[in-house]
Amino acid sequence: MRRDWRYMVVGAVLLAGANAAPAQADSGDPFAGAPGAGDPYYPLDGNGGYDVGHYDVTISYDPPSHRMTGSTRIDAVATQALRTFDLDYSGPALTTVTVDGLPAAFTRIGEHELVVTPMIPLLPGLPFTVRADYGGEVTGTDGEGWVFSPSGGAFVAGEPHSASTWYPLNDTPLDKATFTLHATVPQEWEVMSNGDKVSDTVTGADRTVSWEMRQPVIGYLTTIAIDKFEYLEQRRANGTRLLSAFAPGAQKARDVESRLPEILDFQEQLYGPYPFDAAGGIYVDTDLNFSLETQSRPIYAPWTDLDTVVHEITHQWWGDSMSVKQWSDVCLNECFASYTADYLWPERKDGKDVDAMYRDTVAKYHDDPKFWEIALQNPGVGSEFTSVYYRGPLFLHALRRTMGDDAYFRAVRDFVMGHKYGNASMPEFRQFVQTRTAHDLSGFFTAWLDRTDRPADEFLFPGSLRA
Repeated sequence: MRRDWRYMVVGAVLLAGANAAPAQADSGDPFAGAPGAGDPYYPLDGNGGYDVGHYDVTISYDPPSHRMTGSTRIDAVATQALRTFDLDYSGPALTTVTVDGLPAAFTRIGEHELVVTPMIPLLPGLPFTVRADYGGEVTGTDGEGWVFSPSGGAFVAGEPHSASTWYPLNDTPLDKATFTLHATVPQEWEVMSNGDKVSDTVTGADRTVSWEMRQPVIGYLTTIAIDKFEYLEQRRANGTRLLSAFAPGAQKARDVESRLPEILDFQEQLYGPYPFDAAGGIYVDTDLNFSLETQSRPIYAPWTDLDTVVHEITHQWWGDSMSVKQWSDVCLNECFASYTADYLWPERKDGKDVDAMYRDTVAKYHDDPKFWEIALQNPGVGSEFTSVYYRGPLFLHALRRTMGDDAYFRAVRDFVMGHKYGNASMPEFRQFVQTRTAHDLSGFFTAWLDRTDRPADEFLFPGSLRA
């Protein structure tokens, strides 16, 4: 996610701890899947007792009325005996739920818990299929689900929550799955989503478009966007297909998006081969205060510039292919995306003196305690998307100057490629990086990641950063 800093100031750090996480429910039933995946920040996100392999989502959406009907098939494997299990869903009313083709009882609890009781209990190690049918009018938001566009179109965006507003799922970074979308809209509208467009058919007054994401994806990284798009089709030298779409008021970004092949080449030099089959962007004309790294095809707000595109494309490695284990690990997403866009691209493409940039930033905020008061590791619920943007790039530049370029760039490339299509944590990153340098990094990591004050000068100005 790339924030529009017109809407976000360092003073927002005062919100730390303002949102207390609810306690995780404990049913005490050994045959009930856990109602949450155990994330300390969002304990009721995700669920236990099963592992999803694939989502097949069928949506019909009418832009004028905002009415949606949906049918989602979930292919999963039970990891324990299940008399009952939960899904995450906050969308329109459910009409039916089946498990392995048999009617299942269901009830909705709280903000997004959908409790399903199959007719026949599920056995551990065996596959099962859930189908849920639902429909009704969707509610627009500012970026936690459905967002309505000035043209009358709509799209889904939000981090860490958005997917549950349009299909039921196991909404945790720990349960990735492949994803297929079939969307029907009035024929004058277009549909964008993740991965490859595999069909686009007009029948009478309707258009039905199918998309396929063949690599595993997290819920908030899936999207549907409906608008009267214009397209930019490109192709990389290696054949990767690039398809980008522009809402009616977003055409000014076409020149920036035309540099996508160059940006992908740049990122591959840093972090290894691009991890997905397709790429592109979805440029909306809605007044969002963020752009978002939806997998293979980010959603870009109207204020998007080249720096934003580089940031979101970095996330295709840091955040999408390799995802966090818990939301306290968010520096793995945002610190790297911000450092790549704010430091590495200007350095390698424009010849900027990034050491000078670093020193200037440190000097500006050297005596400002608010700048340093949110830790990079475990920033706290409600503060995930704060210091990782402005303090995170400084941390990585100081780490690079401590280790030296050769060791640093080899280490980060090997780490992200070693967790391709999986998950990682900040403690794992710290341990891994330590194995790649003779420098004792324990004090450095404590100062930069754990403490809530300015690092001591020995960690603030290592290597060539020394005055």
